[in-house]
Amino acid sequence: MAKRKRGMTSRKIERWIKEGRGLGTLGAYKPWLTIQDVPSDGCASRIKGWTTNGRIHHLLSKLEKKYFYLLDWSPIVKDIREQFPLPLADTIRIAEQLGVEHPTDPHTKELFPMTTDFLITVEKDGVLMEVARSTKYVQELQDKRCCEKLEIERLYWAERGVDWGVVTEEEIPEVLVANIEAIHQYYDVGSLSPLTSTQVTTIGEELTRAVKDTQEPLYAVASALDHQLGVKAGRCLAVVRHLIATRQWIIDMSSPFDTECPIALLSVNLKPIHQEV
Repeated sequence: MAKRKRGMTSRKIERWIKEGRGLGTLGAYKPWLTIQDVPSDGCASRIKGWTTNGRIHHLLSKLEKKYFYLLDWSPIVKDIREQFPLPLADTIRIAEQLGVEHPTDPHTKELFPMTTDFLITVEKDGVLMEVARSTKYVQELQDKRCCEKLEIERLYWAERGVDWGVVTEEEIPEVLVANIEAIHQYYDVGSLSPLTSTQVTTIGEELTRAVKDTQEPLYAVASALDHQLGVKAGRCLAVVRHLIATRQWIIDMSSPFDTECPIALLSVNLKPIHQEV
């Protein structure tokens, strides 16, 4: 897909505001920036979210992607809004108070709205609250200009009583993230097409029985069941990933998910037959 013209102008800002960028919640939210709007070195991603009812999320770095997987997996996260814009007038005022330059577009030299990587709605003790997080690599935090821009963000959210913080690669549990990434695309029953919901439920029941009392590698159990049920090779392994993604199978997600090893089920909560998950 071709990149859009880069360079922020007041006309472009007005157009994006009219498009509703930065507004909405869950599936209706529109991020201020998309992967088409910024230079990319191949690290940007578009990922279909679970929490946001299937909305496509625009993630501009590998670190953003990893943190997004953690958010989408967390049961306390109720909404994820990436590339959230901060009102330009407010950030200009804060920059002036700090005595630092407000970010400008390198091409047009015009001031442009700053964004926070993630505005997250979480539920704690039955109460919904918002937290804001920016992602930065540790090395970036050694840069004075980077820290100046983060301070503008921090003060913006502090004025609103919103918990803001920076997430670095040192806070990312790599094994957990890799496990979530391995199962993420299999959350929806539709991702298992042409299998029907009923077939998925039946395969789930057969898989549960098959893996409970065996030390066979998971791939071998799934492959044998593919043959037994007459489905295309790999279908049962896809259902395994679906069961983990939907928490019908609870496993230790802090240990590597390896299909060449037996799988240890901590608990099972299969959905009733015919029920979509």
